[in-house]
Amino acid sequence: MEPVTPSVGWGCVHLFYEVSPDADREAVVAAVKSCEEDDHQVVPFAVLGHKADLGVMALGPDLWRLQRLQTELREAGLDPVDSYVSLTEVSEYSKGLPTETLEARLHPHLPPPGKRALCFYPMSKRRDPGANWFTLPFDQRKELMYGHGKVGREFAGRILQLITGSVGLDDYEWGVTLFAADPVDLKECVYQMRFDEASALYAEFGPFVTGLIGSVEEILDRVGVS
Repeated sequence: MEPVTPSVGWGCVHLFYEVSPDADREAVVAAVKSCEEDDHQVVPFAVLGHKADLGVMALGPDLWRLQRLQTELREAGLDPVDSYVSLTEVSEYSKGLPTETLEARLHPHLPPPGKRALCFYPMSKRRDPGANWFTLPFDQRKELMYGHGKVGREFAGRILQLITGSVGLDDYEWGVTLFAADPVDLKECVYQMRFDEASALYAEFGPFVTGLIGSVEEILDRVGVS
């Protein structure tokens, strides 16, 4: 199968599963390891709450390889309950940032060392009368996003944020994945950014999922796949 590779950035999937009684531990481990050996990154995590049992965030250059991973995990006895598809990107408001900053957004190295708490949520910009993001002039949108980013930068070192683009690919427009050592930082970061005008007036949020990151073997132990 010829690779399907984005011209900019990588493909990214967030996959959420319930564990079936016939889940095959060895097959799950083999699927994850094989994907990693093919130069793709896989971040397994145990989900807190009952939206799912476990999640897998996977990203890399070949969309066919990501699709193969999701098929292999299903065949290994994991029952899909949700998913999200996006691409790593550099936003139109990021021009002029250092090359290393832009590269980290397009080709991140995950998971970040020491940050084992994860939060994922999708979001879109509103199109409401009087609060339609897409009718604002570019300069106004850029200024609002700069202010939004300024709040986020207050959590530098405590939070690593990856925003992936899903316009035309999934139900929302962006996927936001936050990594932290302290889950309180996840809560505080999202709370503080809610007061920013770009969020308060123009943001709509989808479901939030929180998880704890580990090796695939550790996560399977935690969710009861022996």
